[in-house]
Amino acid sequence: MKVLMAGASGVLGRKVVRELRAAGHEVAGLGRGEGNSVRADLLDREAVLRAVDGLSFDAVVHAATALQGRSMMRHQDMAATNLLRTDGTANLIAAARETGAHRIVVESMMFGYGYGDHGAGELTEDGAPFGPAQGNPWLERHVGAMRVKEELAFTADGLEAISLRFGLFYGTGVTESTVLPMLRKRALPVVADHGRALSWVDVDDAARAVAAALEGGRAGQAYNIADDTPLGFGSHVRAVADAFGAPAPMTVPLWLLRPAPLAHTIMSTNLRLANAKAKTELGWAPTHPSSVEGLKPLAAASRHRAA
Repeated sequence: MKVLMAGASGVLGRKVVRELRAAGHEVAGLGRGEGNSVRADLLDREAVLRAVDGLSFDAVVHAATALQGRSMMRHQDMAATNLLRTDGTANLIAAARETGAHRIVVESMMFGYGYGDHGAGELTEDGAPFGPAQGNPWLERHVGAMRVKEELAFTADGLEAISLRFGLFYGTGVTESTVLPMLRKRALPVVADHGRALSWVDVDDAARAVAAALEGGRAGQAYNIADDTPLGFGSHVRAVADAFGAPAPMTVPLWLLRPAPLAHTIMSTNLRLANAKAKTELGWAPTHPSSVEGLKPLAAASRHRAA
C-alpha cells in the first residue's frame, strides 16, 4: 500500500515507518520537519490539502503527538497533543478523502478510558466505555480529545477506521531519553503503588501493532495494545533503575506531587488493559510479557553500545 503517515518523525512514527517499509509498503511522512516528504502543519487544513494535491494513497496513519520528555507533568503540556487529536484528525481525514485513501489507523492511549481507579480487572475494548466524561475540566480536555479522535475516525464516510489504544511506552528511544536521565539527576520521585497498576508496551511492539492493524485490523474496531503484565508506575521506574544501575527513585507521599498535577493524576490511576483482542484478531503479541523483562535486554544493549 501507499501510506500517508502523520507523525512519521516521532519516536513511534520512525519505528512504524521501518515496519511498514519492511513489509513492502510505501510511506510518505506528513509534517513540518525536513524528514517529511509531504510538508505541511497538520493543524493547518488548507496547507495540508495543498500539500497532498495531486497525490494518491491507499491508507493514512495518524500517530502525530507533541509529547516531550516531561509532557506528563503539567496539564498545559498536553494542549498541543490534544489539538492534534481533534483538529489534526479532522484535517488528516480531509487529506485521506482528497487522496483516495480507504483506510485510517489512529493512535490513542489507555487514558482514554478515563483517569482514576478502575479496579483490579482488565478493561476490554467492548466492555469498558471509552472517553467517559471527566469531572476535572483539565482531564476532560485530555480524555475528550481521545474521544473525539476516535469518533471522527469511526464516523468518517468511506474510510475503514481502526484505533489502537496503547499502554504507556517504554523501550528504545523512550526509556533512555526520558526516564533514565531523570533518574540519574534524582529528578523523578515516585509514590508507593498501593496495589495500583498501569499497562505498558515496548514502543517497538507498538510499531508492529500499527503495521498489523493497517494490514488486518477490522474496520470500526479498537484494539488495546499492551503487554501481559500491568505494573505500578513506581515499580516500573524502580525496574528501570535496577536494570540500568541508576539511583533508585525517591518514594514520596502522593500529595507532594500536586505541583505536577498530571503526574499526580497518572500515579494515582489504576488502569489495566486486556490485550486478548489484539492477539486474536491482529496476530500481535508483546515480545516480552512485562516491562520488567523487556528492560533487561534494553539495558544490556545500552551497556554493549557504551563498551
